Amino acid sequence: MKAVHFGAGNIGRGFIGQLLHRAGCQVTFADVNDELIRLLKQEDSYQIFFAAPDQKPETITNFTGLHSQHEKEELLTALREADLVTTAVGAPVLKHLAPVLAEAVKERLDSALPLTVIACENAVGGTDMLRAHVEELLSKEESSQAEALISWPNAAVDRIVPIQEQSNPLDVLVEPFYEWTVEKKAIHGPVPPIEGIHYVDDLDAYIERKLFTVNTGHAAAAYHGWQRQHATVQEAMKDNEVRSEVESALQETGKLLTAKYGFDPDTHAAYIQTTISRFENDALSDSIDRVARQPLKKLGARERLLSPALQLEERGMNPEALLRTIAAALAYDNLQDEEAAQLHQQLAVSPAFFVLGTISGLDPDSPIVQKAAELYEAIQAS
Repeated sequence: MKAVHFGAGNIGRGFIGQLLHRAGCQVTFADVNDELIRLLKQEDSYQIFFAAPDQKPETITNFTGLHSQHEKEELLTALREADLVTTAVGAPVLKHLAPVLAEAVKERLDSALPLTVIACENAVGGTDMLRAHVEELLSKEESSQAEALISWPNAAVDRIVPIQEQSNPLDVLVEPFYEWTVEKKAIHGPVPPIEGIHYVDDLDAYIERKLFTVNTGHAAAAYHGWQRQHATVQEAMKDNEVRSEVESALQETGKLLTAKYGFDPDTHAAYIQTTISRFENDALSDSIDRVARQPLKKLGARERLLSPALQLEERGMNPEALLRTIAAALAYDNLQDEEAAQLHQQLAVSPAFFVLGTISGLDPDSPIVQKAAELYEAIQAS
């Protein structure tokens, strides 16, 4: 089986590339980083190290690298021959992959060879986004032909890979835990035989479970940890007050998820505890700066804090811990972070309820916004 993976960064090599290697795939990594591509061409293997004392490194082989911009013909050849295309480039970059993918789709129409494309991004509907960008470059007839040939399943991915430096730049440190969940119903014919992919019928449930547990919990640890002068998530989780805030927020999101999707309460409680254990892993050093970055994005109405709070409110439940975390996010004043600096420029001239309403797109007079603003003012006064 042959796979082309766009994005040769730590997630690409240390997560998606690992599972493709385990499945026996010949992997072509495509990227725009000259040095990474040079090394991927030059080296026969790299190591994945695990943030666990009893887990031996894993050697990854059977790969090469291609420069997405400078080796277009070679990349098109790889795409013509591929059984699977995956991405881990960041959702805003997906549009830049569309031209070469559209060309590859056109070339595959004559051969009638099926292809599965999976965007492994930290975004809801990542593959849908990529497909839309590609189909903008196809005619109606080409899109219609491709419909039966190309599968575009959405996916949810989860693995903590901290910012790091290794003596061999291809080597990568990852946590042992991972989850790669893929939408089964969107795949024509047999699913790609990748051990480690969890194929599900209702992906939305698993996307929100991850977003409202891992991402919400991570945000709670980071924003409350910043308020108490901690440098890393691991350090913050040793602080009983921070840990309590994380647990409380995840109890609230857990109530929402079990009510909305029917997850078994005991199974979900175990998932929460697994998530908290991941945050506490001392073999990782996950900086507050990294996890708390982009507060403007994270305070969006469809994001990890406000979305579950709003949904709980709609169900008649009071999201107290989530509101405290939203307030802590508003108070995130790391001026080295571009979005945090923008946020505090706005807070310097406008009341908190107005700023939060503007950021989120919510009515500034709504109860959620008003309560979060009051809690923010209390933080500022303390």
